[in-house]
Amino acid sequence: MRLERFYKRAVEVGIANDLRDEEEIRRILDDEQEKFKDLKEDDKRFYDPDRLFNPFADSRVLFGDLNGSVKKVMIGIDIEVGEILLAHLLNKEKDAHVDLILSHHPMGLAAAQLYDVMKLQAKLLAKYGVTISVAEQLMEKRIGEIERRLMPVNHAREVDVARILGIPLMCLHTPADNCVTNCLTKLFEKEKPAKLKDLLKLLKAIPEYERAAKLQVPAKIVSGAESNSCGKIYVDMTGGTEGSKDIFDKIAAGGVSTLVGMHFTEEHLASAKKANLNVIVAGHISSDVLGLNLLLDEIEKEEKLEFVSVGGFERIRR
Repeated sequence: MRLERFYKRAVEVGIANDLRDEEEIRRILDDEQEKFKDLKEDDKRFYDPDRLFNPFADSRVLFGDLNGSVKKVMIGIDIEVGEILLAHLLNKEKDAHVDLILSHHPMGLAAAQLYDVMKLQAKLLAKYGVTISVAEQLMEKRIGEIERRLMPVNHAREVDVARILGIPLMCLHTPADNCVTNCLTKLFEKEKPAKLKDLLKLLKAIPEYERAAKLQVPAKIVSGAESNSCGKIYVDMTGGTEGSKDIFDKIAAGGVSTLVGMHFTEEHLASAKKANLNVIVAGHISSDVLGLNLLLDEIEKEEKLEFVSVGGFERIRR
């Protein structure tokens, strides 16, 4: 499989699993086309052209020939300089050549643009009864906070090392997060767990969460009790990073009773408790592993690949 096809197929799967409808995604891409056309020629050289077909600013090929062949992928939830050096060492061994390093968490220009995908959260909140104007205004403030937090970060460290060693590098963030969000949303809609203990049982039956439990990081209730009714469940696992801490009372007012997320800061959890919401932490790394596996399952329908699992990842096929 060529690297370009691997990348574009991942974007296609991310769009297919996005909880926004196809029309909304098309509108986003059309807006980018118009924005690009309106740019002065001098400004076009600073524009990220991938935005014309990829609505996920946190997922990019960071280095590598798009025409290059991909057969073996080193993949991790986090990829740092150490993992890139490991790939370099493996590439010195016979029959161990790594064609591509794939990180889930963004780096390089994808990390610099992470705040952009948070706009997705406002649309999801609207689906769960939050007034869109309220959701957008609260998210606008939070997006600004994240953008400013990312500004001083040294985004290019790992990309520079991959470039010097000549190993293609990419990251896939929101497309994988969309996969796990869609998967769990459909699971809960189908199974309709009555109590929080029933919801936990469903999670523990999923191999990635079972693996995490064996590693002593199981899914856990952090607000509420096992006997509490689930009510309406909101799966909060996409959109870059945590949203506004001020949104939880609006979510509760929209009819949601239970939040299922990868993680919650103490500040966000306190706000959720104040809104009397049940909160379940499914697990950060385990949820990321599940999302990536679901994404790769779709990509491998076109061509089987080999994987070297590092950085908290384990390839589990379905």
